[in-house]
Amino acid sequence: MRALSEFTLHRPESLAEAVALGGAGGARLLAGGTDLIPNLRRGLEQPTSLVDLSRVRELHQLEEAADGALVIGAGVTLATLTSDPLVARALPALADAARAVAANTHRASATLGGNLCQDTRCVFYNQSEWWRSTNGYCLKRNGTRCHVAPQGERCHAAFCSDLAPVLLVAGAQVQLDGPSGARTLPLAQLYRDDGAAHLALQPGELLVRVRIPPRAADERIAFAKTRVRGGIDFPLAAAAIALHLRDGRIASLRAALSGTNSLPLAIEGTDALEGSAVDDASAKKLRQLVQKQVQPMRSTATPAQYRREAAGTLAERLLRQLAG
Repeated sequence: MRALSEFTLHRPESLAEAVALGGAGGARLLAGGTDLIPNLRRGLEQPTSLVDLSRVRELHQLEEAADGALVIGAGVTLATLTSDPLVARALPALADAARAVAANTHRASATLGGNLCQDTRCVFYNQSEWWRSTNGYCLKRNGTRCHVAPQGERCHAAFCSDLAPVLLVAGAQVQLDGPSGARTLPLAQLYRDDGAAHLALQPGELLVRVRIPPRAADERIAFAKTRVRGGIDFPLAAAAIALHLRDGRIASLRAALSGTNSLPLAIEGTDALEGSAVDDASAKKLRQLVQKQVQPMRSTATPAQYRREAAGTLAERLLRQLAG
């Protein structure tokens, strides 16, 4: 890694000021910096200014709304998510997912918004400038071809947020603010299936907070991930399941994954399992749904087929765990 290039550092104290500064050309927003700073050190980006969001109070709220929804500011740290009693009561799987991210020192700095807006990853991209230039760069940055899929026309870098699958199955919404004003949309609409441009943010727009609706009393959500090392690695596959049983049968089932595609993936077709008992047959159907829809590519040091199998197995295990 190399020294950072020259930049101007701004420290706004209001959301309006942060939006104005973030909308300037060449600016990048900085929260915990656990994703952005390594990219800067590798020369992947060279912004002319950084906008430090740590003093923007609107980004640090964590509260229960009048309707029972859990509202979490984008600047809330992952360490806070692991220990906050509101999170533990309303969505313990979110605390589990936050706890699975990196190490204690990372979680003390990393934020909810940063985790949801992190860059996609690939072994051909997350390298030094020298390495990337020697290999002719890639479609994601400065090149004209994807080394993972040379015949393709888009980047297949993987999105590796641990929090996104939990929030997807929980029905979370995100509030954004930018030069064109504020807007709210389902979390899934924050993403595009393109590793080089995976966020559907407008220029200068930032994530302000996440709103998680209250769950039904008998719905349960669980999270699990697999990675090369149990310490600080990004997920090879991360999965979340939301299950509602009625009279021992599946009343509703939602599944989502990350680490395999260029966006967090909400699994389609799980409504076909409604009315089924949680048994070998339904578990196999869920595993097959996952394995057909995930699209792991050669973007990590681990074979794509292993990640496909791991994603299906994680979903199956979580289903059995929640039913048990």
